Amino acid sequence: MKTFLSAKSGFTAFLFVMTTCLFAQPSTEWGDQGDGTYRNPVLPADYSDIDAIRVGSDFYAISSTFQYSPGVVVLHSKDLVNWEILSHVVDDVTTISKEMNWDRMSRYGTGIWAGSIRYYKGKFWVYFGTPDDGFFMSSASNPAGPWEPLHHLWNVSGWDDCCTFCDDDGQLYFIATQFSYDSITQKKYNIHLFKMTPDGKQILFNTDSIIHQSNGSEANKLYKINGLYYHYFSEVNNEGRVIMMERSSSLYGPWEIRQLNHVNRDRDREPNQGGLMQLEDGTWHFFTHHGSGSWEGRVASLLPVTWIDGWPIIGTPGADSIGNMVWSAKKPIQVATKLKIQTNDEFKDSRLAVQWEWNYQPRNSKWSLKERRGYLRLHAFQPIQTDKRKHEIFRAGNTLTQRSMRTLSNEVTIKMDISGMADGQYAGLTHYASSFSTFGVCQKGSLRTLYYNNNGRDSIGVQLTGKSIWLKSYWNYKGINQYAYSLDGKKFIDFGSTTSLSWGYYRGDRIGVFTYNIKEEKGQVDIDWFRYHYQSSDKGLPPL
Repeated sequence: MKTFLSAKSGFTAFLFVMTTCLFAQPSTEWGDQGDGTYRNPVLPADYSDIDAIRVGSDFYAISSTFQYSPGVVVLHSKDLVNWEILSHVVDDVTTISKEMNWDRMSRYGTGIWAGSIRYYKGKFWVYFGTPDDGFFMSSASNPAGPWEPLHHLWNVSGWDDCCTFCDDDGQLYFIATQFSYDSITQKKYNIHLFKMTPDGKQILFNTDSIIHQSNGSEANKLYKINGLYYHYFSEVNNEGRVIMMERSSSLYGPWEIRQLNHVNRDRDREPNQGGLMQLEDGTWHFFTHHGSGSWEGRVASLLPVTWIDGWPIIGTPGADSIGNMVWSAKKPIQVATKLKIQTNDEFKDSRLAVQWEWNYQPRNSKWSLKERRGYLRLHAFQPIQTDKRKHEIFRAGNTLTQRSMRTLSNEVTIKMDISGMADGQYAGLTHYASSFSTFGVCQKGSLRTLYYNNNGRDSIGVQLTGKSIWLKSYWNYKGINQYAYSLDGKKFIDFGSTTSLSWGYYRGDRIGVFTYNIKEEKGQVDIDWFRYHYQSSDKGLPPL
């Protein structure tokens, strides 16, 4: 990276931040405001452990996906405000661990954690770790894929938050955090730096060097700016998890260190994990997640960066030259774009739309887009541990999901053909994180009825005799959800109590479609379409 940190350019950047950024509480408005400004978060859903880079005039980001498949979502933007889902790096998460398959499902809260995306040697490089299985990598010439088969870089446990760095001479480095417990069970964090082989597929362990130690340091990134090395990381102090940085003329120190931002856990929700980028016009920005999750998960925001005395201060600098959260600002790039997070699927293509992620690796013989053209067919099979009824959705394979947005209004509707259902089968819509609800149809013998389950409490509704049913879930900015059904696709009737969407296992709420059979492998449903509309603002803007 190149920049010019003259007194004049630093002062100009400071004026830009002070005149365009406002302190404000989060509101129902988010993202692009259509008037040259934006409001944070720019992604009001669970895009956790963000890292981001600029390549030419395009921006790319990755986000952790835990147990979901495909894994490691790749995002694309032209202006850092409006984003689209581009691809996933890992097609089959069982290449990481068999525990992430539909018949085990034992990686809630673990699986794919934070990683990094970089561009060097003519390729995009993604590295990530899991707390149980170690570190993995893949690369691609095109971030839309195909990505190379996953390579297991290091089989190790107790490590996380890795990043690679390519120095000016082409030497590759690998940085990551090791966490352990001392004699009084206090967690300790050591940040290690290694050299790598030129192909990026091997760590040279004899080059190991610890460059930082603390009681809570993660989120590692390495940069080289104007001849200096910058080690970005987050660290826990009495404020919460704050952004820190070290700099040195050598990767092995000695390092100067300072705090880059303040956090207010109740209001700001700890922006920390992210990517530092210089734009083509020379300005700098930081794309980050908020580390404290709520029901929608860990959302992503865009913060301006002001260089002060050679340090990239994130957010609006205070009198102490430490940054503060920015909730509204001028868009960094004024470009016309129609990019948005994809949601709808008519199931007309031979592949699932890119926004979908299965809860664990699916059982591929039990779903199809080809058996009935224009439909998603889901075949029912038994969940793991069917005796634990209230936990069935967490143990049922082939639940297909998307992230739930925290916007002013959200509405998901599906049309489902239930004529192929069998005794013991359940099918419909679900929300889940730490708590869950399911809504749809159950069949007992030859009788089909409307069915609702709220955290293990069952409710049975009207008897169903038709071939199709329309199901709806709609929720507001506070995460209060209501289900409804229709027998003709026109008139919808609310059913069941309202539910509060939840946060759990380090994840925000998911909306999904499901089917399972508690008795045997029998029955199917066909989803005609899935339509998800969300509203960007309370200014009367139309739903996307």
